[in-house]
Amino acid sequence: MSTETAPRVVATEAALDFLAEIQRDHPDILFHQSGGCCDGSSPMCYPANEYRVGETDVKLGEIGGVPFYISGSQYAVWAHTQLIIDVVPGRGGMFSLDNGRERRFLTRSRLFAGGEACPLPGA
Repeated sequence: MSTETAPRVVATEAALDFLAEIQRDHPDILFHQSGGCCDGSSPMCYPANEYRVGETDVKLGEIGGVPFYISGSQYAVWAHTQLIIDVVPGRGGMFSLDNGRERRFLTRSRLFAGGEACPLPGA
C-alpha cells in the first residue's frame, strides 16, 4: 500500500493558463463538476458570488487557487479517481465562464492506486 498521497483534483498547465485568463475578467471564481444533463460531465466555472454551493457538495481541493466542488452523488461515483482538468478546443457549458472563448475545460481521470488518494480538504 502506497504511503504517498495524491490530490483529488489537478490541472494541466494549459488549463491553469486558461484559468488565469478567465481570472483576469472574473477574479473570484469556483469550479463545480457537472453531473451530466445539458453540459455532459464538464467542469463548470462560475463567479463565486453567483453560485450557491449545495450542502451535499464536496470540496475536492483547489486548482490554481480556485476551489473545486463536486456533488455528493457524483463524488460517490468518482471517489476512487483523480480528476485532471484540461482544456480543449470547443464551447464551454452554457453558464460556465469558459463559454464563448473557443476553448473549454474538460475532465479527464485516472484511478488511484492503493491508499494514494489524499484526504478531502477539512477532513
